[in-house]
Amino acid sequence: MKLLIGLIGAGIQRSLSPALQEEEARHHGLRLHYQLIDLEAAGVGVDALPGLMSAARVMGFAGLNITFPCKQAVIPLLDELSDEARAIGAVNTVVRDGKRLVGHNTDGPGWAWGFRRALPDADLTRVVLVGAGGAGAACADAVLRLGARELRIVDKDAARSRDLAQRVGGKAITNISAAFDGATGVIHATPVGMPGHPGMPFPAELLRPSLWVSEVVYVPLETELLKAARRIGCRTADGGHMNVGQAVRGFRLFTGLDADPARMDAHFRRLVA
Repeated sequence: MKLLIGLIGAGIQRSLSPALQEEEARHHGLRLHYQLIDLEAAGVGVDALPGLMSAARVMGFAGLNITFPCKQAVIPLLDELSDEARAIGAVNTVVRDGKRLVGHNTDGPGWAWGFRRALPDADLTRVVLVGAGGAGAACADAVLRLGARELRIVDKDAARSRDLAQRVGGKAITNISAAFDGATGVIHATPVGMPGHPGMPFPAELLRPSLWVSEVVYVPLETELLKAARRIGCRTADGGHMNVGQAVRGFRLFTGLDADPARMDAHFRRLVA
């Protein structure tokens, strides 16, 4: 059996998804090729997405991962959405079902899987979510399912944070300092910290040792935010935990087989090291 899988996004040359999926497939006796489709490297934008999805149908891709900035733009190009993808309003995994392309979202389950592993007893009384895009929407849904009592959502696009707050039952807050007042933890879900988006997503002065910090960015694994949080003694979860959780779920969707989570996590850590 041979499978053709791909990743569509911008600035994805350092993605570890090809190595993770191809190596796990080898353990199952599968031949899997994972192709990077980098909008930034090709000098094109999201407007190229319809053509790419049409090409994926013609070329026989068994599935695609979708990342920034395409997680919401891809939705009108699909034939069907899973319940999770519809609830979150974003797609990060597309699977071919016959001639149909079905959109899924493994961001939320992937984040929750990693969060429970890294911070099993984290206080979810008042959680700040920074970023209300595709990844942020998935984390919002997931942390509320884990039992968060109050979710405060901050985004530079105030309308986007209000929309997400209304959809999931959170509270949109425009003043980030006010959002951190009395918070027990923070989830960072913007591209800040990735190559091409350097720096901190908010002032380091807002951090304090009692906060836990969950990062979504995994390239680099130690972002400026995590460095600052660890310096002052915050408990942290790096973006690798979410990435492995997504990979485990994605492998199941692409192949119908169950990945070995410990093996995939160990492989991920070796790749990063």
